[in-house]
Amino acid sequence: MKKLPLILSILALAGVIALAVIDLTKGNTKKPAPVQTEADAQKGAIVYFNMDRVLAEYDMANDLRSVFETKANSINQEVQRRVNKFQKDANSFQDKLNKGLMTQSTAQVQSQKLQEQQASVENYANQKQQEILEEQQVMLNQISDAINTFITEFNEEKEYAMILASQGDILPLPVVTGDAALDITDALIEGLNAAYVKEKGKTE
Repeated sequence: MKKLPLILSILALAGVIALAVIDLTKGNTKKPAPVQTEADAQKGAIVYFNMDRVLAEYDMANDLRSVFETKANSINQEVQRRVNKFQKDANSFQDKLNKGLMTQSTAQVQSQKLQEQQASVENYANQKQQEILEEQQVMLNQISDAINTFITEFNEEKEYAMILASQGDILPLPVVTGDAALDITDALIEGLNAAYVKEKGKTE
C-alpha cells in the first residue's frame, strides 16, 4: 500500500501551519522602543513608522493571531490523530497478514477499507490545509485594512506629505535611519489600540 502521498499531504499541512504560526508570532517578541519624544513632525513632512513594532504591539493583531494559532493547533492535532489511527490500523492489518490470521478474501476487503481510509485522511488534510490558508489570509486582510484605515484617518489631521513603513531588524528598509521626530510609530500604536478598545466596546 502506498503511504507516500498521505505522508506528503500531512507534512505539507504541518509545514504550512508551522510556517504560518512562526510568521505570525515572530513579531510577538516586543523589543524596547527607542526613547523619543512624541511625533512632532510638521505638516507636509515625510514621516515613517516601524511596521514590525506596530504588528507586535497592536492589540487587535495579537488577538487575531491568538485565535488563529488556537485553531491551527487544533487542526494539526486532529490531523495527527487521524494519521495515527490509520497507521495503527495499517500496522495491525500487516501484522495479521504476515501471521496468516486472515483469509485472502478477508485481506482484500480489509485492504480496500484501508485504501479508503487513507484517501479520507488525505482529503481531510488537504481540506484543512486550504482552510487554514484562507483563515490566515482573512486575518492578514483584517489587520492590514484596520491599519490602513486608521493611518488614512490619522493623516487627514496630520497632513503629512508621505508616510513610510519601515521593516527589518538588521537593516530596516526603506528607512535605514531617520530623525526620531519623524518616527510616528508610538503615535500609531497608541491610536490603533485606542480605536480597537473603542470598537470592542461597541460589540460587547
